[in-house]
Amino acid sequence: ALTCRRAKRVIAISQSTADDLVNLLDIPADKIDVTPLGYDASTYHPLPADQINDFSTAHDLPERFWLFVGTLEPRKNLVMLLNAYAQVPKSERLPLILGGGKGWMVDEIFATMDRYQLRDEVKHIGFIPTEDLPLWYNSAEAFIYPSVFEGFGLPVLEAMACGTPVLTSNVSSLPEVAGDTGMTLPPNDPNRWTTALRQLYGDAEWRALARKQGLQRARQFTWERTAQLTIDSYRKAMDEVKV
Repeated sequence: ALTCRRAKRVIAISQSTADDLVNLLDIPADKIDVTPLGYDASTYHPLPADQINDFSTAHDLPERFWLFVGTLEPRKNLVMLLNAYAQVPKSERLPLILGGGKGWMVDEIFATMDRYQLRDEVKHIGFIPTEDLPLWYNSAEAFIYPSVFEGFGLPVLEAMACGTPVLTSNVSSLPEVAGDTGMTLPPNDPNRWTTALRQLYGDAEWRALARKQGLQRARQFTWERTAQLTIDSYRKAMDEVKV
Protein backbone atom coordinates (compact mmCIF):
# COMPACT_ATOMS: atom_id res chain seq x y z
CA ALA A 1 0.00 0.00 0.00
CA LEU A 2 2.81 2.42 0.88
CA THR A 3 4.59 1.70 -2.41
CA CYS A 4 1.41 2.40 -4.39
CA ARG A 5 0.89 5.69 -2.57
CA ARG A 6 4.48 6.80 -3.20
CA ALA A 7 4.48 5.81 -6.89
CA LYS A 8 3.81 8.43 -9.58
CA ARG A 9 1.71 5.92 -11.52
CA VAL A 10 0.34 2.48 -10.70
CA ILE A 11 -0.09 -0.20 -13.35
CA ALA A 12 -2.93 -2.73 -13.00
CA ILE A 13 -3.42 -5.73 -15.29
CA SER A 14 -7.23 -5.43 -15.24
CA GLN A 15 -9.92 -2.91 -14.41
CA SER A 16 -10.98 -5.24 -11.61
CA THR A 17 -7.51 -4.98 -10.06
CA ALA A 18 -7.60 -1.21 -10.51
CA ASP A 19 -10.95 -1.07 -8.70
CA ASP A 20 -9.50 -3.17 -5.86
CA LEU A 21 -6.62 -0.70 -5.52
CA VAL A 22 -9.11 2.16 -5.25
CA ASN A 23 -11.48 0.41 -2.86
CA LEU A 24 -9.01 -1.45 -0.65
CA LEU A 25 -5.91 0.76 -0.67
CA ASP A 26 -7.54 4.12 -1.34
CA ILE A 27 -5.37 4.76 -4.41
CA PRO A 28 -6.76 7.57 -6.60
CA ALA A 29 -8.35 6.13 -9.74
CA ASP A 30 -6.72 8.74 -11.98
CA LYS A 31 -3.30 7.50 -10.84
CA ILE A 32 -3.88 3.96 -12.14
CA ASP A 33 -3.24 2.77 -15.69
CA VAL A 34 -4.84 -0.50 -16.83
CA THR A 35 -2.61 -2.66 -19.05
CA PRO A 36 -4.39 -5.94 -19.87
CA LEU A 37 -2.18 -8.94 -20.51
CA GLY A 38 -1.72 -10.70 -23.84
CA TYR A 39 -0.84 -14.12 -25.22
CA ASP A 40 1.69 -15.52 -27.66
CA ALA A 41 -0.28 -16.17 -30.84
CA SER A 42 2.53 -18.36 -32.18
CA THR A 43 1.98 -20.72 -29.24
CA TYR A 44 -1.72 -20.51 -28.41
CA HIS A 45 -3.81 -21.15 -31.51
CA PRO A 46 -5.89 -23.94 -33.04
CA LEU A 47 -3.74 -26.95 -33.87
CA PRO A 48 -4.07 -29.46 -36.75
CA ALA A 49 -6.35 -32.41 -36.07
CA ASP A 50 -3.60 -34.97 -36.57
CA GLN A 51 -1.41 -33.28 -33.95
CA ILE A 52 -4.30 -33.27 -31.47
CA ASN A 53 -5.09 -36.92 -32.24
CA ASP A 54 -1.47 -37.95 -31.68
CA PHE A 55 -1.41 -36.11 -28.34
CA SER A 56 -4.71 -37.65 -27.27
CA THR A 57 -3.50 -41.12 -28.17
CA ALA A 58 -0.19 -40.65 -26.37
CA HIS A 59 -1.99 -39.55 -23.18
CA ASP A 60 -4.88 -42.02 -23.52
CA LEU A 61 -7.40 -39.19 -23.41
CA PRO A 62 -11.16 -39.62 -23.81
CA GLU A 63 -12.60 -38.64 -27.17
CA ARG A 64 -14.50 -35.84 -25.41
CA PHE A 65 -13.59 -34.22 -22.09
CA TRP A 66 -13.72 -30.96 -20.15
CA LEU A 67 -10.61 -29.29 -18.79
CA PHE A 68 -9.65 -27.11 -15.82
CA VAL A 69 -6.13 -25.70 -15.46
CA GLY A 70 -4.89 -23.98 -12.31
CA THR A 71 -3.50 -24.56 -8.85
CA LEU A 72 -5.93 -26.50 -6.67
CA GLU A 73 -6.90 -24.04 -3.94
CA PRO A 74 -10.10 -22.57 -2.50
CA ARG A 75 -10.34 -19.49 -4.74
CA LYS A 76 -10.50 -21.72 -7.82
CA ASN A 77 -13.93 -22.81 -6.56
CA LEU A 78 -13.59 -26.46 -7.54
CA VAL A 79 -15.80 -27.76 -4.74
CA MET A 80 -18.70 -25.78 -6.20
CA LEU A 81 -17.87 -27.09 -9.67
CA LEU A 82 -17.83 -30.68 -8.44
CA ASN A 83 -21.16 -30.18 -6.68
CA ALA A 84 -22.62 -28.89 -9.94
CA TYR A 85 -20.97 -31.62 -12.01
CA ALA A 86 -22.36 -34.34 -9.75
CA GLN A 87 -25.91 -33.14 -10.44
CA VAL A 88 -25.52 -33.54 -14.19
CA PRO A 89 -26.94 -36.90 -15.32
CA LYS A 90 -24.14 -39.30 -16.20
CA SER A 91 -25.49 -39.52 -19.74
CA GLU A 92 -25.01 -35.75 -20.15
CA ARG A 93 -21.56 -35.11 -18.71
CA LEU A 94 -18.04 -35.60 -19.97
CA PRO A 95 -14.95 -36.67 -18.06
CA LEU A 96 -13.42 -33.70 -16.23
CA ILE A 97 -9.63 -33.36 -16.14
CA LEU A 98 -8.08 -31.13 -13.47
CA GLY A 99 -4.62 -29.94 -14.46
CA GLY A 100 -2.54 -28.15 -11.84
CA GLY A 101 -0.45 -28.64 -8.75
CA LYS A 102 -1.92 -28.97 -5.29
CA GLY A 103 -2.12 -25.70 -3.39
CA TRP A 104 -3.62 -25.27 0.04
CA MET A 105 -6.82 -26.72 1.54
CA VAL A 106 -7.15 -29.34 -1.19
CA ASP A 107 -8.63 -32.06 1.03
CA GLU A 108 -12.19 -30.82 0.54
CA ILE A 109 -11.80 -31.09 -3.24
CA PHE A 110 -10.91 -34.78 -3.09
CA ALA A 111 -13.46 -35.43 -0.34
CA THR A 112 -16.14 -34.01 -2.62
CA MET A 113 -15.01 -36.29 -5.42
CA ASP A 114 -15.30 -39.24 -3.05
CA ARG A 115 -18.67 -38.14 -1.67
CA TYR A 116 -20.17 -38.24 -5.16
CA GLN A 117 -18.05 -41.22 -6.29
CA LEU A 118 -16.48 -39.22 -9.11
CA ARG A 119 -12.99 -40.68 -9.11
CA ASP A 120 -13.63 -42.53 -12.38
CA GLU A 121 -14.89 -39.40 -14.12
CA VAL A 122 -12.82 -36.61 -12.56
CA LYS A 123 -9.05 -37.01 -12.91
CA HIS A 124 -6.37 -34.87 -11.30
CA ILE A 125 -3.28 -35.10 -13.51
CA GLY A 126 -1.06 -32.67 -11.59
CA PHE A 127 1.02 -29.82 -12.96
CA ILE A 128 0.92 -29.32 -16.74
CA PRO A 129 4.18 -28.05 -18.31
CA THR A 130 3.72 -24.75 -20.11
CA GLU A 131 4.82 -26.24 -23.43
CA ASP A 132 1.97 -28.77 -23.25
CA LEU A 133 -0.79 -26.30 -22.45
CA PRO A 134 -1.77 -25.55 -26.09
CA LEU A 135 -2.22 -29.27 -26.74
CA TRP A 136 -4.40 -29.69 -23.67
CA TYR A 137 -6.56 -26.69 -24.54
CA ASN A 138 -6.95 -27.90 -28.13
CA SER A 139 -7.81 -31.42 -27.06
CA ALA A 140 -10.54 -30.40 -24.61
CA GLU A 141 -14.11 -29.89 -25.76
CA ALA A 142 -14.41 -26.98 -23.33
CA PHE A 143 -12.40 -25.13 -20.71
CA ILE A 144 -14.05 -24.66 -17.33
CA TYR A 145 -12.77 -22.02 -14.91
CA PRO A 146 -15.04 -21.27 -11.92
CA SER A 147 -12.54 -19.10 -10.02
CA VAL A 148 -13.86 -16.46 -7.61
CA PHE A 149 -10.85 -14.13 -7.86
CA GLU A 150 -8.25 -13.48 -10.57
CA GLY A 151 -5.97 -10.55 -11.24
CA PHE A 152 -6.48 -11.20 -14.95
CA GLY A 153 -7.40 -14.79 -15.78
CA LEU A 154 -4.76 -15.74 -18.35
CA PRO A 155 -5.91 -19.39 -18.75
CA VAL A 156 -9.28 -18.16 -20.03
CA LEU A 157 -7.53 -16.09 -22.70
CA GLU A 158 -5.21 -18.94 -23.66
CA ALA A 159 -8.12 -21.35 -24.02
CA MET A 160 -10.08 -18.91 -26.20
CA ALA A 161 -7.01 -18.35 -28.37
CA CYS A 162 -6.90 -22.11 -28.97
CA GLY A 163 -10.53 -22.12 -30.07
CA THR A 164 -11.83 -23.84 -26.94
CA PRO A 165 -15.28 -22.81 -25.63
CA VAL A 166 -15.09 -21.37 -22.12
CA LEU A 167 -17.29 -21.52 -19.03
CA THR A 168 -16.06 -19.15 -16.35
CA SER A 169 -17.23 -17.01 -13.44
CA ASN A 170 -18.81 -13.59 -13.88
CA VAL A 171 -16.81 -11.96 -11.07
CA SER A 172 -13.43 -10.29 -10.58
CA SER A 173 -11.47 -9.76 -13.81
CA LEU A 174 -12.85 -12.79 -15.66
CA PRO A 175 -15.68 -11.00 -17.53
CA GLU A 176 -13.09 -8.53 -18.84
CA VAL A 177 -11.32 -11.40 -20.56
CA ALA A 178 -14.26 -13.54 -21.66
CA GLY A 179 -16.50 -10.67 -22.71
CA ASP A 180 -19.67 -11.94 -24.40
CA THR A 181 -18.05 -15.20 -25.52
CA GLY A 182 -18.70 -18.57 -23.91
CA MET A 183 -20.67 -18.45 -20.67
CA THR A 184 -20.02 -16.40 -17.54
CA LEU A 185 -21.87 -17.62 -14.48
CA PRO A 186 -22.28 -16.69 -10.80
CA PRO A 187 -19.55 -18.59 -8.94
CA ASN A 188 -21.81 -19.43 -5.99
CA ASP A 189 -24.75 -20.90 -7.92
CA PRO A 190 -24.13 -24.60 -8.61
CA ASN A 191 -27.58 -24.99 -10.15
CA ARG A 192 -26.67 -22.51 -12.88
CA TRP A 193 -23.43 -24.39 -13.50
CA THR A 194 -25.29 -27.69 -13.71
CA THR A 195 -27.61 -26.22 -16.34
CA ALA A 196 -24.65 -24.75 -18.24
CA LEU A 197 -22.77 -28.04 -18.23
CA ARG A 198 -25.79 -29.83 -19.65
CA GLN A 199 -26.04 -27.25 -22.44
CA LEU A 200 -22.31 -27.50 -23.04
CA TYR A 201 -22.62 -31.26 -23.48
CA GLY A 202 -25.57 -31.30 -25.84
CA ASP A 203 -25.47 -28.08 -27.84
CA ALA A 204 -22.93 -28.44 -30.64
CA GLU A 205 -24.20 -25.27 -32.31
CA TRP A 206 -23.47 -23.25 -29.17
CA ARG A 207 -19.98 -24.77 -28.91
CA ALA A 208 -19.22 -23.78 -32.50
CA LEU A 209 -20.39 -20.21 -31.89
CA ALA A 210 -18.40 -19.95 -28.64
CA ARG A 211 -15.30 -21.19 -30.44
CA LYS A 212 -15.68 -18.58 -33.19
CA GLN A 213 -16.40 -15.71 -30.82
CA GLY A 214 -13.61 -16.73 -28.45
CA LEU A 215 -11.03 -16.72 -31.23
CA GLN A 216 -12.16 -13.27 -32.32
CA ARG A 217 -12.05 -11.83 -28.81
CA ALA A 218 -8.66 -13.33 -28.00
CA ARG A 219 -7.11 -11.39 -30.86
CA GLN A 220 -7.80 -8.17 -28.96
CA PHE A 221 -5.27 -9.14 -26.28
CA THR A 222 -1.74 -8.78 -27.62
CA TRP A 223 1.57 -8.30 -25.84
CA GLU A 224 2.22 -5.41 -28.22
CA ARG A 225 -0.82 -3.62 -26.81
CA THR A 226 0.31 -4.41 -23.27
CA ALA A 227 3.76 -2.99 -24.03
CA GLN A 228 2.36 0.18 -25.59
CA LEU A 229 0.04 0.83 -22.64
CA THR A 230 2.95 0.24 -20.25
CA ILE A 231 5.12 2.71 -22.18
CA ASP A 232 2.28 5.23 -22.03
CA SER A 233 2.11 4.82 -18.26
CA TYR A 234 5.85 5.42 -17.91
CA ARG A 235 5.57 8.53 -20.09
CA LYS A 236 2.85 9.89 -17.84
CA ALA A 237 5.04 9.26 -14.81
CA MET A 238 7.98 11.02 -16.46
CA ASP A 239 5.83 13.99 -17.41
CA GLU A 240 4.65 14.27 -13.80
CA VAL A 241 8.25 14.18 -12.56
CA LYS A 242 9.16 17.00 -14.93
CA VAL A 243 6.33 19.11 -13.55
